[in-house]
Amino acid sequence: MNNPTINLLTDIRRELKEGSDEKTAAQSQYYFKDEVKVYGIKMPAVGKIARSYFREIKNLSKHEIFDLCEELWRSGYIEESVIACEWTYALKKEFEPEDFTLFERWIDRYVNNWASCDTLCNHTVGTLVEKYPKKIAELKRFARSGNRWMRRAAAVTLIIPARKGLFTSDIFDIADILLMDNEDLVQKGYGWMLKAASQANQKAVFDYVIKNKKVMPRTALRYAIEKMPAELKKEAMKKD
Repeated sequence: MNNPTINLLTDIRRELKEGSDEKTAAQSQYYFKDEVKVYGIKMPAVGKIARSYFREIKNLSKHEIFDLCEELWRSGYIEESVIACEWTYALKKEFEPEDFTLFERWIDRYVNNWASCDTLCNHTVGTLVEKYPKKIAELKRFARSGNRWMRRAAAVTLIIPARKGLFTSDIFDIADILLMDNEDLVQKGYGWMLKAASQANQKAVFDYVIKNKKVMPRTALRYAIEKMPAELKKEAMKKD
């Protein structure tokens, strides 16, 4: 990495430190069960920094920008991962199928909390999968991973396509794989995916929940039915 790009990362980190405060850092930690690395700067300010510095790098090649993103991921700080996600998503028109391998590596190697997982997968990975639907087979592989963040990624990648009514049968396939997962953050992830799918396919999701409610964890079930009418929620929550 050349001096200008090293200097750019140094400037970003200086600005993040200068904008941080202990109260925000403590509040940020509250949302995570495991300890996370944070500067302690509010997300709107992080987004502003990301957009400001992207103007300085927008003429670099996609791969040069991805290299910078990798350095941000490597730090382990949530705020730096958010900047990496914003920069990556800004290149969505340039996404190619082979970029999926890089995004998978970031999830497997660097993601260690739900916020980084969701920020990367909801937009960047979800957009790539929507553009190249054959990659859904890779998400089903994710769902069988020993890494809980890979399993959560399998579900939350499809949130936005699910709202559009896309990939419904694949969504149920992934839910089947994750159905009895012991990790609550994975349960919440696939429950959220089903909730998103219910916005376009309410009956199909309701039928799925009813069919599986005897074994589906209550956490996932509650997420899945959250957007449904009260009478359907009551039916789904009723113990047989």
